[in-house]
Amino acid sequence: MSDTRYQQDGKPMNCAEFQERLPELFESGANVSQDEHVVGCENCSALVRDLEYIASQAKLLLPIHDPSPTVWDNIQSAIRSDTDHNSPAPSGKRS
Repeated sequence: MSDTRYQQDGKPMNCAEFQERLPELFESGANVSQDEHVVGCENCSALVRDLEYIASQAKLLLPIHDPSPTVWDNIQSAIRSDTDHNSPAPSGKRS
């Protein structure tokens, strides 16, 4: 079964139309590389391959493990400490 994308008038998409819808197609989880336009168009096929490669490499950049809760506690403490040191003196009192 072909996964072809068509315009509203029933004609297959051209490159510009396909590329305009490409983000939506990727987000939908469709197998974009099997789209009839991609199979028949070397430019769009190369574009899809490049985007799939970039997406797969980007996943490798994500940290494998979340920081420990201690890290978040230390960040919150540092923020509180910084806020306490930078807050104005209570009204009516001068330093």
